[in-house]
Amino acid sequence: MQTQKRKISKIAKNMKREELDALSNKIIGIAIDVHKKIGPGFVEKVYQRILEIEFKAAGLRVEREKRIHIIWKNEIVGYQIVDFVIKDAIILETKVTSQLNDLHQAQLLSYLKAADKRLGLLLNFGENVLVPKRVVNNF
Repeated sequence: MQTQKRKISKIAKNMKREELDALSNKIIGIAIDVHKKIGPGFVEKVYQRILEIEFKAAGLRVEREKRIHIIWKNEIVGYQIVDFVIKDAIILETKVTSQLNDLHQAQLLSYLKAADKRLGLLLNFGENVLVPKRVVNNF
């Protein structure tokens, strides 16, 4: 399992910054379009399912509700389930709340560290305007 994790994270680490930026912009564009069309007010699972449909239609490789193992001293001590991992490079977390807070960003950063990924996106569909937050793991 460690070998698989290293292989995936090597792919993400080798992705050029321009590629990560282009991919994140594409994801954000799709999310904004979805939000403009249906607005706030639905539960998180509805937005996730719509995003999954739209990401796949855009040709993106998507893993939804992906289990990320938490490893301590080469031992799996638990796991977290992230909303999306896109192209083995970006973790996307969706929320439906009146306002994002520091805990949401800290949670996403923890996911990035556990998954050995560089970039995460936090999207709150609970507000009238979708304002994406980028969270960077500096390794």
